[in-house]
Amino acid sequence: MINQVIDYGAQPIVSESAVAKLMRNVYLWMTLALVVTGMAGYYVASSPALFQTVFASRATFWILAIAELGIVVYLSARIDKMAFSTAAIMFVVYSVLNGVLLSSIFVVYTMESLASVFFITAGTFGAMALVGSFIKTDLSAMGRILVMTLFGLIIATIVNMFIGSSGLTLVLNYVGVLVFVGLTAYDAQKIKMMLYQYGTDVNEGTMKIALLGSLSLYLDFINLFLYLLRIFGSSRD
Repeated sequence: MINQVIDYGAQPIVSESAVAKLMRNVYLWMTLALVVTGMAGYYVASSPALFQTVFASRATFWILAIAELGIVVYLSARIDKMAFSTAAIMFVVYSVLNGVLLSSIFVVYTMESLASVFFITAGTFGAMALVGSFIKTDLSAMGRILVMTLFGLIIATIVNMFIGSSGLTLVLNYVGVLVFVGLTAYDAQKIKMMLYQYGTDVNEGTMKIALLGSLSLYLDFINLFLYLLRIFGSSRD
């Protein structure tokens, strides 16, 4: 998620048409990232040798996971100082790495359930993104609560890895869905307000904001999909 502080009372300094164009870029980049992730995941899952290489060795898995996290942290912290083309390449590389690490879902779940849950996710995400883009109410307070809830969710998930409670797992999955449904609306509103306040036109600076926004929404979509998959997905077993 984007963490810059937004003053919702500030006057817009970028035109409506420019914001509309930039928001289209946000969703185009997000869609591209999802396509790249899906293709990378399916390719790895379809290659037994490659799949074995990634998941048979803990070292390989953790190297990829750390690299993925490092890209997100570096991109979020340094995007102002890098060229837009460099930031875009890093976003695509991150999407590939995420697909590689998520390739196991193609092995664990049936293609039918993956498709159905994807469409459920897309519909839910689209509805909440529209709410966030057009609602007049400031969602900042809700966003702060959701972020704190997300941290609690992460901690509870780690604890449950040792407890192994199926009941708690189900509760955490439903909480995860609610959190990322809310964060989708919150992030969509925040991205739009950032484009209003920090853009003077469609230039490299505002394109970077749009790219960072697409990363934020991409993460919301992926996490919402994974939580819904754990609830509604059908295992191959």
